[in-house]
Amino acid sequence: MRITVIEHEADAGLGFLADWLSGAGVACEIVRPYLGEAVPERAADGLIVLGGEAAAWEDEQYPWLPATRDLIRGCVEAGVPTLGICLGAQLMTLACGGAVERGEHGLEVGATEVVPLPAAGADPLFTGLAPSPAVQYHRDAITRLPAGAVPLATGDPYPNQAYRLGENAWAVQFHPEATPEIFAGWTAGSADRLTDLGHPVEELNAQVKEAGEGLVAAWKPLAERFATAVQTA
Repeated sequence: MRITVIEHEADAGLGFLADWLSGAGVACEIVRPYLGEAVPERAADGLIVLGGEAAAWEDEQYPWLPATRDLIRGCVEAGVPTLGICLGAQLMTLACGGAVERGEHGLEVGATEVVPLPAAGADPLFTGLAPSPAVQYHRDAITRLPAGAVPLATGDPYPNQAYRLGENAWAVQFHPEATPEIFAGWTAGSADRLTDLGHPVEELNAQVKEAGEGLVAAWKPLAERFATAVQTA
C-alpha cells in the first residue's frame, strides 16, 4: 500500500511519520512541488498533506496550492484516506467549504495540550486519546469547519485542533510528525522573530524536547491507525 505525500518545503517533512508508517507496512511517495514536481490529480492508496510557511490562500506565492486543494477535495469525495497536517489541515478546510483566517490570538508555537472531544472516543484514529502534548507552529487558524465535519480535539487559544470529514479524512492543526530536532530547526530559522514576539527559543526547544515521550505515546498510535485505514479502505 502506498501513501502520496505532499511536502511543501524541505524542512517540513514526514519526521516521526516516516518510521511509524513504514513500521505499519505502508510506503510513502513524496511529491515536492516546491522543486517543480507536479501535484498529481489522484493520490495512491492514501494522502498526507504536510505543513509549511504558506497561508492556505497564498496561491500566487505558492502556485501548487490550487492543485493541492483539488487533490484533497477529490480524495475526500472518493473516500481515499486523507490526513492534513497544519497547512494541510487548512487546505482541506478551504477545499471543502470551511474558513481559514489569520489567527486572532497570534502565533501558537511550542508544545501545547490537545484535548479530545467526545466524538474522539468513537473515531478510528483518535479513539483512546487522552489530553496530550502536541507540537504547534502556526499563525493562521481554522475558524469554520466544513459542513458535516466532526470535531475531535480542541485546545487553547485555538479550539479547532482536529476534525474528521466523511469516513476517511482527518485534519489536525498541530504537528504529530514533528520531532524535537525538526522543531529546533524551525525555531533556529526564525529565532529573532520568535524572540520579538515573546517566545524565547531556548524555552520553546526545551519544552518540546521534554514532551518527547508524550508526543510519541500520543501520535504513534494515530499514525498506525491511519496506516490501517489506508490498508482497509
